[in-house]
Amino acid sequence: MTAHLDTETYEVPGNETSTLAFIVGFFFAFRAFIMVLSVRIFGTDPQTGTAISLAIDGLLLLIVAFSSLGQNKRPFRQMTQTASVRWALLYLIFSFLSLLWSESSSLPIAIVYWCGMAADFAAVALLLRARSTSLIAPSLMKGFVYGACLGGAVAWLLPAQSDLRLGDEELLGPNNIAYPLAIAFMFAQFLIRNRPGKWTLHAAFLGLTVFRSLSKTTILALLGAELLLLIADRSMKRRTKIYLILVAGLAFASFSALLISYWEVYSNLGNQSETLSGRLGIWAYFLAEGAEKPWFGHGFNSVWGIVAPFGPDKFEAAHAHNELIQQFYAYGVIGLCIFAGYYWSFYRQARKLAFAPMRVFLFSFLLFFLIRGLADTERFDLSLPMWAGLLVSELIEHERSAHWQTDEVPAPDPWTPATKIEGNPGFV
Repeated sequence: MTAHLDTETYEVPGNETSTLAFIVGFFFAFRAFIMVLSVRIFGTDPQTGTAISLAIDGLLLLIVAFSSLGQNKRPFRQMTQTASVRWALLYLIFSFLSLLWSESSSLPIAIVYWCGMAADFAAVALLLRARSTSLIAPSLMKGFVYGACLGGAVAWLLPAQSDLRLGDEELLGPNNIAYPLAIAFMFAQFLIRNRPGKWTLHAAFLGLTVFRSLSKTTILALLGAELLLLIADRSMKRRTKIYLILVAGLAFASFSALLISYWEVYSNLGNQSETLSGRLGIWAYFLAEGAEKPWFGHGFNSVWGIVAPFGPDKFEAAHAHNELIQQFYAYGVIGLCIFAGYYWSFYRQARKLAFAPMRVFLFSFLLFFLIRGLADTERFDLSLPMWAGLLVSELIEHERSAHWQTDEVPAPDPWTPATKIEGNPGFV
């Protein structure tokens, strides 16, 4: 067997970190907690907290743009050759055009929110354009993990909600806490796989906090992704798999009393957004409303302040609590086509990877967002955020173009034991 390495294009991920990418990742993870801290510590109103977050987002984009002047490691034209990036750009363009017919309660505010979503994508694109993917991707992931860990610490310090879950009754729900922490947990797994530092304790804290949040949708999505990883990744040692299962069982046993108490609250006092019957009612409403404008939908930011509260508890929905229904409601059949193209392109892209353990990890990463999208989604962005999609897409392309290549051994199948390739040890 022979192997070769393109040393001019490939850099083995190590401990080197891009400070700017780290800061961007930190902000992406921690911004979910900015509003609650602004209100509870500094006494501002929620709108001010949101404005602070959006202002930081815009400022970071300007800093990234300025720092990347004259640097062109990977031109934008090369990025747009990837199908998933083109679908993301199409989503951005169509969502912007939908402002022309959007039923938003405030068009200027909707434009600002759209600019925030686009700024995330643009900041990551500029970072990847200026420096190597093998430097930017781990650096951003490291920042995201640290930001999520700090956010998790904030969540533990907040008084528990009336239903015993983590969060703030008015400003920060458990789903909003668990979502970035679960993404950070998977980023930590990626860093563990590539060994740029020690991330096991970070992953353990994030996983424990996601479980303590009692965000059912996020927990089930993360369990589904991890189950696929345990079953399909043959590079992971059996000892490691047993250890992970034991840790998960211990965590479940430790929180068993809390789970029982939460189930009693959920069964008797669950609100419109939590119970299955309540979710079914929300889905039915958005499907019926979406059917009234089936082709182009109701437009960007056309839920909050527009849709009447649900149920006797007057629950105000920010979205349809289902990604497929949300895209249909907001952007009609065109939105469904973009949704399908976006996720399918990631699957096809990851499937072409020669290194089976990495391929399985990406499948589990994608599965997390698909499962979560069944009962929860984002107010503006896709469930798999476009900035994260761009980052992962470029990482896949980097791996495909610069990975070790074998001449005699065919690429292993993800469902069969993988050939161990030097330099890619997989999980320990």
